[in-house]
Amino acid sequence: MTTSTKPYLLRALYEWCIDNAQTPHIVAWVNEHTRVPMQYVRDNEIVLNIGPTASHNLVIDNDWVSFSARFGGVAHEIWIPVGHVTGIFARETGEGMGFEIDIYDPSVKSDWEKEVERPSEKTAETDDGKPKKKILKLVK
Repeated sequence: MTTSTKPYLLRALYEWCIDNAQTPHIVAWVNEHTRVPMQYVRDNEIVLNIGPTASHNLVIDNDWVSFSARFGGVAHEIWIPVGHVTGIFARETGEGMGFEIDIYDPSVKSDWEKEVERPSEKTAETDDGKPKKKILKLVK
């Protein structure tokens, strides 16, 4: 399975906005898998300023857009599945790109979840089926 181009395009357009002294905004479709302040959602969409002065610890990885931001002086942790981002644009010019919605499915494991989910180590067993004790040796 190939990785979606969307997160790469989001990161590139974000950088383009910053490099050109523009303010990057994203538009996201909101459902139960999207963590945003619901009072700012209109018709299941929200527009968010993701510029450096408005967002803190912005991460756009292959699965999620996440950052913290203040709304009405109250800090919120924002989590948006990349598939729910429907556009990114520069506030000043409106230049940007739109995307189709790819609805997040929590039953499908992300790349990083697959990496973390490794088989647990089995310890060797004694003849009676009990696990052997692990012994550490100091090597000089």
